[in-house]
Amino acid sequence: MCRNIKTLFNFDPPATDEEIHAAALQFVRKLSGFNSPSKANEAVFAQAIEQVAASARQLIDSLVTAAEPRYREVEAAKARARNAQRFARH
Repeated sequence: MCRNIKTLFNFDPPATDEEIHAAALQFVRKLSGFNSPSKANEAVFAQAIEQVAASARQLIDSLVTAAEPRYREVEAAKARARNAQRFARH
């Protein structure tokens, strides 16, 4: 659905408030269909972002797992390798 929203759970270090806010912004943009709202919708757009971010933070903080935490650098390297293979010229 939202390709720009990345998994934020079970990372070391944990997801930052900025990462959660960015994911919430992408989610609200996707739902509303607006990249940036009109002046008339600006307040409700901002409120939706804050509500989604708060719910996301609560979710991430409440989830439990026995799996080892993932590391951003390792996951980013894996993603770069997948993209290199995916977009390699044949």
